Amino acid sequence: MAGSLPSVLIVEDVPEVAAWLEKVVHLAFPDSVCSQAKSLKQAKELLTGKVFDLHVLDLHLPDGEGTALVPRIRQQSNDAICVIATVSGDDASLVKALSYGINGYLLKDQPHATLAMQLKQISMGVPSLSPAIAQRLMRHFSETVVVSGEVPLTPREADVLSLIGRGLRNAEVAAELSISTNTVSGYIKQIYSKLGISSRAEAAWHSKRLGLW
Repeated sequence: MAGSLPSVLIVEDVPEVAAWLEKVVHLAFPDSVCSQAKSLKQAKELLTGKVFDLHVLDLHLPDGEGTALVPRIRQQSNDAICVIATVSGDDASLVKALSYGINGYLLKDQPHATLAMQLKQISMGVPSLSPAIAQRLMRHFSETVVVSGEVPLTPREADVLSLIGRGLRNAEVAAELSISTNTVSGYIKQIYSKLGISSRAEAAWHSKRLGLW
């Protein structure tokens, strides 16, 4: 979507940072109208009955992670733009955010003009990552050996990966599949070994990549 965005939701719990992000948004889209939320709860209230064009989401909020809003936003509009703006660039946070299908992952420590330019690019359909994030992502996957083509998952392993990829805990997976939690733990170890991963965030990404959810 090129041009100005008329409706923007900024989800950020620190007032000074929220005000700063609003300035960035107005620099990118002078005609935009911004609303702010300090928590997931407030954001959900604002999303009730209203569709925003652009969503700038902090990753870590008092009552959860900003990525939790993405499925709800997508239900309202497939064209909605979701951007993570955070100070957190660790691998787990990055991979988990990308697994939700966000349009951009930007670090707040960049200059106003740089962030504004990245938001403009995103609005025109160009996915954007801050340079430091792009480098981290490339390094992460260069060190991650994906061997699913050589060592395929069994049907049961695929079932477990699908469920943990959707955020279910071991006990919930066990109940869903009518197996013990120890058996679930064993399957998870096998899955991690085959995919060359070490976290649930990575498991979520691979689950989506393999079309399991």
